[in-house]
Amino acid sequence: MGADHTRSFMKNLTRYLGLALKLLVFLLVLGFALKNSQTAIFYSYLGYVWQAPLIVMLGLAFILGALAGVLALLPTLFRLRRELGRKPRAIEADTVTQTDLPVV
Repeated sequence: MGADHTRSFMKNLTRYLGLALKLLVFLLVLGFALKNSQTAIFYSYLGYVWQAPLIVMLGLAFILGALAGVLALLPTLFRLRRELGRKPRAIEADTVTQTDLPVV
């Protein structure tokens, strides 16, 4: 019963530490947003001007950067999936090899 109790304690501890870490990150981002609430101006081509709080522009830049990274990985992902589909599927029974070691 001691091992089960320790396992459940560790599981709960990790869950609470994860929640505490998420709360800390949220509070840091919230503080950053409150510190950078002044208006920033974005000048684009053809005379287009956009005004928004700085944290909104930083958030959009982060999201666009993450989206560009995902889009850049898509060709590699599709190529790897295509290569995986071409390889013959090994039967699980064939992958088990016989050894000369005695079973203990």
